[in-house]
Amino acid sequence: MQRSLEQRMAIKFCVKLEKSAAETIPMLKKAFGVDCLSDRQIFRWHKAFAECREDVNDENRAGRPSTSSSDDNVKRVRDLLNIDRRLSVRLISETLNITKTIVHEIVSESLGMRKVNQNSSQSKYEVLRGGIGLFLEARPGLQMGQRLRKG
Repeated sequence: MQRSLEQRMAIKFCVKLEKSAAETIPMLKKAFGVDCLSDRQIFRWHKAFAECREDVNDENRAGRPSTSSSDDNVKRVRDLLNIDRRLSVRLISETLNITKTIVHEIVSESLGMRKVNQNSSQSKYEVLRGGIGLFLEARPGLQMGQRLRKG
């Protein structure tokens, strides 16, 4: 993202110097090498800046916002895993009414956990912090797959 932002600034600079898009492309390819934007993207941005566009940032895109892995959902998943580390992604998903892909993303990326002991019938998770693995056992008193009450 930062690299393409720099290139857009360079394209804007070339437009201010009244360079054509065809003259801009070789300069960007020389400056940025393999990380250079495609010719089509350079032409598109060159045209936008030539038509008096000032902002080098992308415009907001239509579509579903990526708010499913919000801080609230991360906290809810963490609290659920603190109660029972043996819960599967599917059970967490059903319990919290969050999609399985988002739950997997929260568990693996936001919480830094991974599944261990895959040959066992019980799933257990290990927290990875700075290369040191800390094995966490589930709290006693809960059966695997037991649903928790919301609230």
